[in-house]
Amino acid sequence: MSANATKKPSRSTRKSLVGRMDLARVRRMSERDIARTSPSELANLPADFWNEAVLVPPVIKRAISLRVDPDVLEWFRAQGPRYQSRMNAVLRTYMTQMRTRRVKGRAG
Repeated sequence: MSANATKKPSRSTRKSLVGRMDLARVRRMSERDIARTSPSELANLPADFWNEAVLVPPVIKRAISLRVDPDVLEWFRAQGPRYQSRMNAVLRTYMTQMRTRRVKGRAG
């Protein structure tokens, strides 16, 4: 493992992550502002939907070079902005499923 793999993110990286989250602005928003800027799929949630929500801080990701088939890359890119985050989510889902199967296989 290289020395860079265990290195903490730079101060500027941490600051930019926090800078994107303007909590003061969010706290000043009215319910009407929040409803106006929220995705439509959040409009009709039950009143208690967020009662057990857990704040998940953003994870600082590692930049890597990854070779993927051209059609796979183009498909993800065609889905719009943040395609790399979606690719990460797909890989995370696969990882989670494989871990679950491995644990079930040992218990059975």
